[in-house]
Amino acid sequence: MKLNWPAEMTKPLLLSLGLHLAIVALLVTGLHLPSSFDQPLAIQVEVSEQVTPDEIVQAVTVDQAAVDQQIQKIQQQQRDKEAAEARRVAELERRAEEARKQREAEQQKQRELAQQQERERQQLAKQKADAAAKQAAAEKAAAEAEAKRKREEEAARKAEEARKKQEAEAKRLAEEQKKREQEARLKAERERQLQEQLAEEARQRDRARAQQVQGEVQKYSALIRQTIQRNWNTDESMRGKECELEIKLASSGFVISVDSGRGDALVCQTARAAVLKAGTLPVSPDPDVFKQMSTIKIKMAPYQN
Repeated sequence: MKLNWPAEMTKPLLLSLGLHLAIVALLVTGLHLPSSFDQPLAIQVEVSEQVTPDEIVQAVTVDQAAVDQQIQKIQQQQRDKEAAEARRVAELERRAEEARKQREAEQQKQRELAQQQERERQQLAKQKADAAAKQAAAEKAAAEAEAKRKREEEAARKAEEARKKQEAEAKRLAEEQKKREQEARLKAERERQLQEQLAEEARQRDRARAQQVQGEVQKYSALIRQTIQRNWNTDESMRGKECELEIKLASSGFVISVDSGRGDALVCQTARAAVLKAGTLPVSPDPDVFKQMSTIKIKMAPYQN
């Protein structure tokens, strides 16, 4: 596509382009020269046509931002290059430090190895000396042991004679002891059988008593439930609901206390009121039965038999 520029903009644009290219070329070739941006730049630009000072100012003004941007870009590239060089130098220094530490570690390892070898040599020498001392001690101990063995053999011979005499006496005593123990076992067995018989009789009595007490507990639990139900005001909204009450009774049947219950709130409230209304509940005169019922937990459910 062909662009038609106004005639009054052609010369300024050409001048701006020329200045721009000249500055960029100078900056690129002079990156490594010190103070390259501190001195004024003398730039000569030849233009094929005659331009006026006003046109030059206009061109410089138009493209000054682009020139500044290019200068900043080049300066940034220089800074990036310097930073990369600094990182490279730091990496070289780090590697040199690691190599130094590695050499020191290797030298330390060699010193430790030499010390270990010296300790092993000294330990080996000590072991040899100890072995020689042990051998001498063993030879001395062997001679002493031989003398001791002979003395012990003589003592054993005499001890054997005494042992045979004691053995005969012990055998006689053992037979007498065995006879006494057998008689004691027979007596103990008869005593054990008697005790087992008495214990079984006692267990049978206890079982019978426990059954009797349990029957009484069930009986009076039913009587207590019936007494509460007689004093209980219920309605259809309680059907299918229940409450467990814990009641403490005196030996006379007097209600000492009744808790708030666990279950449906309305069922618990009315059942508790029924207990308090009854005031006295049926209790057994049997102490064993009352002992199990002095604190009784009873589950109340309306409309259930």
